[in-house]
Amino acid sequence: MTASRTAALLLLVAGAAAPTALEAQNTDACWLSGDATPAAAAERPSPLGVVAIPMGDAEATLCYSRPSMRDRVIMGELVPFDTPWRLGANEATAIHLPFAATIGSVAVEPGTYALYAIPGREQWEFVVNRAWQRNGAPIDDAVRAEDVGSFTRNATRTESPVETFTIAWAAHGAGMGHLVLEWENTRVEVPIHKAGMGH
Repeated sequence: MTASRTAALLLLVAGAAAPTALEAQNTDACWLSGDATPAAAAERPSPLGVVAIPMGDAEATLCYSRPSMRDRVIMGELVPFDTPWRLGANEATAIHLPFAATIGSVAVEPGTYALYAIPGREQWEFVVNRAWQRNGAPIDDAVRAEDVGSFTRNATRTESPVETFTIAWAAHGAGMGHLVLEWENTRVEVPIHKAGMGH
């Protein structure tokens, strides 16, 4: 890791402000609790995952943790319906945006935001939240007071079971695409559109 990347990571762990546009392109710039390092986070039972989101001449970054099924029933049991869920494990799932964008139907300025969901049997409510430098649970009244906005998306079935929670980026042109979330037999897509770029 370069000195600049190390410095950026240390700033995030220390609780500094949201990353700048340059730091947001750094795949090491994920906030980790305590004295955790990216190498240690990669060895957790629910390891750190990083998703690059290229849009035009800039790149956003999503940081999340990846729990596995391990012979457990996920939706409706490990992840209860109608209850806020951090979209992973460990720290809050966070998206670093060096540009203004619309997540689902929620317009946001450049910065870093937490994402969480309230899963239902057929529809999920997704919430964009300002409190991103935190553990992902609990999502209590203090956390929800930092909500920016929410939107709903339909849940569909995957073609086959997905053992480990996965978020991937599917681009649809230079300025828009979907985050594709899959776990167990559930798939949900979250659209993201970069401001100022045509649909």
